[in-house]
Amino acid sequence: MLEDAWGREWLSRPVLEPEALIVAARKKTGLSQFGDAPGWRERLTLLTQALHGEAALTPLGRVVAYGQLVSALANRARAHALWRRHPEILDIPVRSPIVVLGQMRSGSTRMQRLLACDPRLAHTRFFESWNPLPGVRLGRMDDRLLRGWMGLRAAHWLNPEFSVIHPTGTRQPDEEIGLHNVSIFGSAFEAQWRVPSFAAAGEAMDARPVYAEFKQLLQTIAWLRGERGERPWILKVPQLTQDLAALLEVFPDARLVCLDRPAATLVASSASLVHSQMRVQSNAVDRHWIGREWLRKIALRQRRMAAARSGADVAQVDVRFEAMNADALGEMRRVYHALGMVLTPDVERRMARYLARPSHRKLAAHRYALEDFGLSEAQVQAAMPGTASPDMLRLVPGIPGIGQEPAQARARAG
Repeated sequence: MLEDAWGREWLSRPVLEPEALIVAARKKTGLSQFGDAPGWRERLTLLTQALHGEAALTPLGRVVAYGQLVSALANRARAHALWRRHPEILDIPVRSPIVVLGQMRSGSTRMQRLLACDPRLAHTRFFESWNPLPGVRLGRMDDRLLRGWMGLRAAHWLNPEFSVIHPTGTRQPDEEIGLHNVSIFGSAFEAQWRVPSFAAAGEAMDARPVYAEFKQLLQTIAWLRGERGERPWILKVPQLTQDLAALLEVFPDARLVCLDRPAATLVASSASLVHSQMRVQSNAVDRHWIGREWLRKIALRQRRMAAARSGADVAQVDVRFEAMNADALGEMRRVYHALGMVLTPDVERRMARYLARPSHRKLAAHRYALEDFGLSEAQVQAAMPGTASPDMLRLVPGIPGIGQEPAQARARAG
């Protein structure tokens, strides 16, 4: 239908070229500047080249890619315009964030949402991640909620499996993956399109400028809420496992909750998620390529995460997937103790209510197998590196707004 509409000139064919996308974002926002942070234009060029040469997009895939990239550039222009008008935004502190550090499908969403039950901690909501900057005002509200709701409805319509693999809601806690889009960076693109050259460039680059901008976007979300950085932020994006060293340069007082899941199920579940997203936008999806690529990707992230953790003088605690399945609240007590925080009875009751929700139990309906992606357990085990955990956890005392355990408290990793 799209091809027919383009051929009859009823609709304009989306042009996936850097300058065309930039012009569309300027038209959408009325803004002309996108900031002088290094690298985003080069990444935009690499990504569009990969979309043409590697992704094998369908007409629908072309429309989705165009919409996502114009939206990301529009958010970029709005952010830099807002920072010029209100430079005080960039003075808002982002102190001692709690980083949920886990690969895709490691239980990171569960951990993030359990932590988000604590009102003493700040978290990013779905609509804020994908729409960090308002476009227009709707009375006393901005349009981000409406855009977030529409985006989520479109995602469910295009891919009904989305609600099983990653159940969420417009206002629910969600990962900050949309903030990476503003920098034309990261796994939101890699997990829905086959763009290996873009992925390789991202793996080779210095990611510190991206995370400096990431921090500015967190400050902007806090400012738009009327907050001033009093609450520690919960951060969760699987990409952080790959970029932990850069993240710690920008957030040197971060605290790490490090998730571990058996490699075979981790790779199979990740490949299933990627396949579910890619097949919506391409008719040339190769399951075996997805299996090889995401095994490589996960192994790379494991190595980088282990190396960064081994040299990081920050609080860290390891949490096993099976332990969370067996006794989630018991593990949360251990996490809070290890990070020097008090888990109050009220917060524990909130966590118990979350665990009882049907949307939480939906995750059990996701089915996957390594064999579907041309892999065996032996191949996965051979590719995965050993992980290096610190011998002892290091606690960070004096976190503002959080009750403290005794300063001498210590816990073994794992």
